[in-house]
Amino acid sequence: MSPWPKDLAHRKLAGVCAGIARGLGVSRVAVRVVALVVLILMPPFALVAYLLAVMLMPPRHQLKRWLD
Repeated sequence: MSPWPKDLAHRKLAGVCAGIARGLGVSRVAVRVVALVVLILMPPFALVAYLLAVMLMPPRHQLKRWLD
């Protein structure tokens, strides 16, 4: 399984939701709405998950350099 890179071209904060949407092949808006609902219903879980994703997901330009 290849890593899902953050999508820095379509980011709002760090590009996590856009990267997840690109990896799943769904709309960026849908992923952002789900993330917002999770943030409202379970704030500690959502914040920890987002921060982990920010740290673990590589930016798209670094992924390209690794694959070259």
